[in-house]
Amino acid sequence: MNKQTVHQLILDKLKVDLDIAERAAQTAYETATHEENIAENKYDTLGLEASYLAAGQARRVEEIRQALALCQNLALRPYDDQRGIQIGTLIGLEDGDGRQQWLFLGPDAAGLKVSLVGQPITVITPRSPLGRGLLGKFEGDEVEIVVAGARQQFAVTEVI
Repeated sequence: MNKQTVHQLILDKLKVDLDIAERAAQTAYETATHEENIAENKYDTLGLEASYLAAGQARRVEEIRQALALCQNLALRPYDDQRGIQIGTLIGLEDGDGRQQWLFLGPDAAGLKVSLVGQPITVITPRSPLGRGLLGKFEGDEVEIVVAGARQQFAVTEVI
């Protein structure tokens, strides 16, 4: 695994997502403001619904822009075995059933998935229970979190 390559894949995916969201927001805006969508009576809500959609799309564009800016400004540092896992760390985890996964602890863009040589990598942030639990941990450490009343355990198998 190469952390710089993973970081670039995340940036590329965010740029694509931003482009798609901007086009969707523009389409929703045009629909909301089109003269044919002016309400003719109180039951004609197409224009109103389109304006709600346009507002939601605009918020999504801003969320992606913010995530992209934070990820672009992330200075990747080599793993420091004195500080443990920090933002910008690529982490290999194994759950109690032996299933392995790769995570990238990012400043934002939680849930974004990229793939490197067929290996899926999920972005998490310190705002999530797992991200919070991983901060400061080291290779070989165990992480235990409780989500919706269910206890989950993970072993940190690799840190980059």
